[in-house]
Amino acid sequence: MKRRDLLTATAAAALTGCARDSGTTLRFWAMGRESEVVAELMPAFEREHPGVRVKVEQLPWTAAHEKLLTAFAGDATPDLAQVGNTWLPEMQALGALEPLEPWLARTPALAAGDYFDGIWATNAPGGQRVGLPWYVDTRLMFVRQDLLARAGIHEMPRDWDAWRATLAQLRRHGMDKPILLPTNESAPLLALALQQPGEVLRDGGRYGNFSGPGFRTALGFYLERFQRGEAPSVSEVQIGNLWQEFGRGSFAFYLSGPWDIGEFKRRLPPELAHAWTTAELPGPGGPGASLAGGASLAVFKRSRHKPEAWALVSYLSRPDVQLEFYRLTGDLPARRSAWALPLNGATLAQDRHAAAFHRQLQRVRAAPAVPEWERIEKEMQLAATRAVHGVTDLDATVRGLDALVDRILEKRRWMLDRKAS
Repeated sequence: MKRRDLLTATAAAALTGCARDSGTTLRFWAMGRESEVVAELMPAFEREHPGVRVKVEQLPWTAAHEKLLTAFAGDATPDLAQVGNTWLPEMQALGALEPLEPWLARTPALAAGDYFDGIWATNAPGGQRVGLPWYVDTRLMFVRQDLLARAGIHEMPRDWDAWRATLAQLRRHGMDKPILLPTNESAPLLALALQQPGEVLRDGGRYGNFSGPGFRTALGFYLERFQRGEAPSVSEVQIGNLWQEFGRGSFAFYLSGPWDIGEFKRRLPPELAHAWTTAELPGPGGPGASLAGGASLAVFKRSRHKPEAWALVSYLSRPDVQLEFYRLTGDLPARRSAWALPLNGATLAQDRHAAAFHRQLQRVRAAPAVPEWERIEKEMQLAATRAVHGVTDLDATVRGLDALVDRILEKRRWMLDRKAS
């Protein structure tokens, strides 16, 4: 793709001017494995944009959120950064991020229609677009299809009733705990909740809606798996070697994200290469929704090099670059067109294990876009764990969650009411 497709004439002129001077150094903060790999893509960008150098600064995921907040408070933010989708509402509320609508309006190569709808929605908290999806993930089922076939099951469950029946049949054929739902993981329960027609938070994110019929139904289905003895009441750290247990056939279903495609390929013995597959999440009445996850690219409002930063965002968003990033990391592309590019004789959308993710990404929903969401999600997971262990029942769990979340959101209600008055 040519440079004129990536930059507006104004941005390109500004970029050229910077190059003629002493040169520009962009500070780019990235996290985890992505921060190590993205540096390999920078020489090609710098060749296309002489005079611009990119300094990739690596942050561990465990410290990245606090580092971003500290940098904002200390007026030391980078030019652009990789930002988790659930962090965008907080960054947007602080006024830390550059609104991207004007840049997108002048960059037709970055069309909204080339992104998955549910993922695209996560980048505009409060109706203002402050991020551009970089890579995507969601949760679906990793399945030992050979164990299902051995139990006489030849179709993947597509709704909750079929899922119940499949789990029951696996138990009848000798599998003690056919599904793994680690109690320290909030994503499976949240995915089930997002399959419901209602919202997890009501009144524009002012109050919890955990006592509502949607979340009650999701939590009831989730707890039922433990009550029927289909899932072990353990956290992931109690499992030991998860991949080894999957290979042993200790469970047939595991809900996880695309990063585990590579892990299972590497860690399972060769004789099991065709014994497992991926499949979309069943929903209450048919194929269900899942989480809209991944990470986005955001430009900071205080950057003095916004044209150059946008050039880098545009470069990393190119379908060919996104496919190369997938080859390097296993992170799924955010651009639909990247899924259609040739890859090992086919396309990524046709890949045996990635295809289910491509289908699932057509049905994803975003978590509530409130700055307090990460804390609320943690409380949801802790409350569900207590219910799994019988400390509370379903009614007490949802009532307690609503009361706790309403307290967490008290300041948000005050700010919104003050803004409206």
